[in-house]
Amino acid sequence: MDYKKIIAQKLNIDGLSQQEIYSYIELPPNFDMGDYALPCFKLSKLLRRSPIQIAEDLKNNFVTDEFITECSAVNGYLNFKINRQGFASSLLDEIICSGDRYGSSDIGENKTICIDYSSINIAKPFHIGHLSTTVIGSALCKIFRFLGYKVVGINHLGDYGTQFGKLIVAFKKWSSIEQVEKGRLSELTRIYVKYHDEAKLHPEMDDEARHYFKLIEDGDKESNVLFEMFKRITLEEVDKIYKLLNVEFDSYAGESFYNDKMAPIVDELKEKNLLKVSDGASIVDLEEHDMPPCLILKSDGSTLYATRDIAAAVYRKNTYDFYKCLYVVAYQQNLHFKQFFKVLELMGKDWAKDMVHVAYGMVSLESGSMSTRSGNVVLLEDVINKTIEKAYAVIEEKNPNLKDKDKIAKAVGTGAVIFGALCNNKIKDIVFSYDRVLSFEGETCPYVQYTIARCNGVIAKSGEVGKFDKFDMTASEYAVISELGRFKDVVKAAGEKYEPSFVTRYAIDLATAFNKFYMECKIATAEQSVKNFRVALCKAVKITLTNALTLLGIQTVDEM
Repeated sequence: MDYKKIIAQKLNIDGLSQQEIYSYIELPPNFDMGDYALPCFKLSKLLRRSPIQIAEDLKNNFVTDEFITECSAVNGYLNFKINRQGFASSLLDEIICSGDRYGSSDIGENKTICIDYSSINIAKPFHIGHLSTTVIGSALCKIFRFLGYKVVGINHLGDYGTQFGKLIVAFKKWSSIEQVEKGRLSELTRIYVKYHDEAKLHPEMDDEARHYFKLIEDGDKESNVLFEMFKRITLEEVDKIYKLLNVEFDSYAGESFYNDKMAPIVDELKEKNLLKVSDGASIVDLEEHDMPPCLILKSDGSTLYATRDIAAAVYRKNTYDFYKCLYVVAYQQNLHFKQFFKVLELMGKDWAKDMVHVAYGMVSLESGSMSTRSGNVVLLEDVINKTIEKAYAVIEEKNPNLKDKDKIAKAVGTGAVIFGALCNNKIKDIVFSYDRVLSFEGETCPYVQYTIARCNGVIAKSGEVGKFDKFDMTASEYAVISELGRFKDVVKAAGEKYEPSFVTRYAIDLATAFNKFYMECKIATAEQSVKNFRVALCKAVKITLTNALTLLGIQTVDEM
């Protein structure tokens, strides 16, 4: 039941629609004040009265009923109390009946969202810098599917550019097929780093690299066999990481896929008189839009990132007819996205407004930034493996007789990495620290997973949920009910703001409220009706926390 909607329908405020009134209603910081509140300060300018007088007038005209049982005016706020018993009963029934669909909706029905994320570079290691784009994008895919959208997850592979010519040069000089097949990505990284060290002394190697990349573009058999080997090995290796992180894609169409789709884009830009020549390069002048020019072609006629991204956007619109197209890419690329979105707009693509750059903060080492060229990277696989080892050690210490310790350690370890990357606002920079990632104290994923296991233990001991009659809820019981009721709004807001951290913060809030209730309220020895209610509460919390972690790509465990 949408109590905010009921309240909005009962309020008649000149100059405001029901939808606007609905948007003003909020949750008060203290449940003693009420369950919902309308701050009247925002209405002073519209109604030309003081907030205190507005609240008093609205209270005098408000009619309570079986759902909204009390309305009071306090210091410019209009506070409402609902039928808490009715709310609790209907909510618990809804959660238990809905199960893994609780919190879902159909607001995205018949709408497609494309999400471009992870976008790894071929022949480069999957390092900690790829963590944010991968888990944010994956979570958004799951959140939007939960909201009823058709989602197309796209891994826009970095499989185009002179670096592949460099790799072929390095391969021919210092490696072999046997060495690459055995050493996999570590061998490709070794020769790539060696190339850049040697090229400082022998810059003519860059000419050789450009020659080999041209051979790839021209379809040279030997060069393309090597290129395909680099690509295959990369995807095989990163797929192991994706499986650990519960990440899946619907498309692996990378930069090279758009080779034959860029010429029509260039032609269209010429036809619409948007392309200008500057110092031999072809550009779209964006000066009147307060941006530097968008480079479309180099002086030698070769394409750039913007050319390929414009071609990819047009292809995605034509193929998927998206409602929104999201790009989960670090904020360092803000200008790039503003530029190519603007070019699409100037080309007359009215859907350019539906392109969204979901920017996130950068990841750096405590000792500085990372670079594949110098070999200064922290491999994501190493981070996950160390976290799993740490989780196993904690299990061995605290519960050595636990069954399936390996499976549980894996769920707890990978969950800690994902949750750690999603627990704060996505735009914040992260300085990577092993100590922080491996910490199992405080507001962490293991805390939420343990809460689910605790709920599971109560349910296992208590059996099926029985009926419960009218009852007086304690403050801690109602705090849990109130948190449970927020889940739908949290999921919706996470989609609207492209912010998975809303879900992680919610999971912490619900787990905290539940554990307070668990410590204060007896369950097994309570009177039968009260016991039944509290067991139902445990079941609802387990379902809701499980749904929240599932949206983040995190596995739960039955016991810890």
